[in-house]
Amino acid sequence: MESPAPASPYMLFDVALKAKTPLTPHLSRLTFHGEQVRRMATLSPDQRIKIFFPDPQGRPAALVHTPDWYARYKQTDAAVRPPMRTYTIRHLRAEAGEVDVDFVLHGDNGPASAWATHAEPGETLQIMAPNRAFAGDAGGYEWKPPAGLKQLLLIADETALPALAGILEELAALPAPPTTQAFVEVAAPEDQLPLPSWPGLTIEWMPRGLGAPGALMIGAAQRAVLPASLARTAPALAEVDVDQAILWDRAAPEDPGFYGWVAGEAAAVLAIRRLLITDRKAPRQALNLMGYWREGRVLD
Repeated sequence: MESPAPASPYMLFDVALKAKTPLTPHLSRLTFHGEQVRRMATLSPDQRIKIFFPDPQGRPAALVHTPDWYARYKQTDAAVRPPMRTYTIRHLRAEAGEVDVDFVLHGDNGPASAWATHAEPGETLQIMAPNRAFAGDAGGYEWKPPAGLKQLLLIADETALPALAGILEELAALPAPPTTQAFVEVAAPEDQLPLPSWPGLTIEWMPRGLGAPGALMIGAAQRAVLPASLARTAPALAEVDVDQAILWDRAAPEDPGFYGWVAGEAAAVLAIRRLLITDRKAPRQALNLMGYWREGRVLD
């Protein structure tokens, strides 16, 4: 008798919209449900998932998960291919078959925002997410702080706010959270959310109004307080063309003194990368630098 095939790290989940909860003028929480969600897992506050929206003809995604699913997906004619976008699990209630995903809303500009704006309960999507039955680490997250972390820097825009909020919730539950600076760029003052607090946490909300996306994030990196002990010779940084490739530098911290997590518009994150590592001599291995999106481009 053959042994059963091992569980795959990720699986495709069929879900239906259960509820929409407005959080701010530009952020809405969508709750999805489905029997399969009981088999979903999340490994970190910044757990990434892929969501497949209705195709250009309005037909719901009906993908089949195979080992070569992504290659097959990319080879499908764009006229019938369901748009795919990356999101973060905000809350997972696997025992209830429910998962929350927070969406930034910018009208009908893009399939994800358009769907989240107009969808009604009962409408269906597909989600690629970690499989609870998988015994190993499925990956898809970068929040991996060293034990005993002393000082943390968080810089994000609204696309990374769900992950940042989850990180702060995780830290607030610790007996001794690290000293933390959090800078959050949002579209407007009304987009601020209630977040956890502790004596060593400072949160600066940065409404950009009509300013360029990411400019306030760069300013935050310039004035963030870094440990004096960080000064060192800056390594040479490989060039990244954020119009052609996704900027995604993963941290590999060597000590718990300092850790950074930066996510948002890719050109801004690229500028922050140079500023923190080359100008301010922060250790490259202590920084997660992630281009969640690129203004004027589509990133899957």
